[in-house]
Amino acid sequence: MPADMPQTEDVLTPILNVERIEEDFYRGIATPGGQGRSFGGQVIAQALMAATRTVGDDRRNHSLHVYFMRPGNAAEPVLYRVSRDMDGRSFATRRVVAIQSGKPILNMAASFQVQDGGVSHADAFPEGITPPEDLPSDRDLAREHLERLGPRAEQILTSPRPIEVRPVGPCPPFDLTPRSGTQYRWIRTCFPMPDDPQLHRAALAYTSDLGLIQTALTVHGKAWNDPGAKVASLDHALWIHEDFRIDDWLLYAMDSPWSGNARGMTFGKIFARDGRLIASVAQEGMIRVAE
Repeated sequence: MPADMPQTEDVLTPILNVERIEEDFYRGIATPGGQGRSFGGQVIAQALMAATRTVGDDRRNHSLHVYFMRPGNAAEPVLYRVSRDMDGRSFATRRVVAIQSGKPILNMAASFQVQDGGVSHADAFPEGITPPEDLPSDRDLAREHLERLGPRAEQILTSPRPIEVRPVGPCPPFDLTPRSGTQYRWIRTCFPMPDDPQLHRAALAYTSDLGLIQTALTVHGKAWNDPGAKVASLDHALWIHEDFRIDDWLLYAMDSPWSGNARGMTFGKIFARDGRLIASVAQEGMIRVAE
């Protein structure tokens, strides 16, 4: 465990774990102290944990594909209905529907695999990245730029959160200089996590939704908290390539190749600090901001 990790209470594991209601039905807790719209990453992670409960311990999630249909209510629990589509010798597939107030808010397709060998290659860890120890967190940056944040952004960025984010270089909403290309941030939990690979994968699903669609706005010098802005995830895909620990630093590299028609497309690569490419991400989001 990294020596510099704050030894604070693990508040993420209770959020990720789901309660079995009956066969193939699970319930995820509401966001502690939550208000307004649910964080999409939390619903993704709980849906993944519900699916994980229905496969053997020898099978680990390697991909998931999600559509967001309705905004969830952060102050209410979520019901997850799992369909066991296929159990093969190496792979298992599941479908999950997240339900609130009798209506679906998200559906997910997820695939699980028995660990196996084979030929391998991967993109290299990017060069010239400032280590996380030399960077302020986005929470520290928020305290320095309170005058430009607005009440909503101030509350989100300065409140205690389970994930610590350290941007590599200037970034919105603190710097609105338009910039394209790859944006980088270091991410990890603010506390040690249990030694459960499936839990770490669910925590990565939770974290992978943090700030990804902002990359499309950055190209235009816009931010999710601009007055009148409406930004929401439409769909989300995550491919997990290797085991990792999310309570150690991971580098999230993000870029946006396209935006238009009130939508933005974004891609991400997530590297372990030892250089391994451990996950790939894709997301399309609704972005309605003043031109």
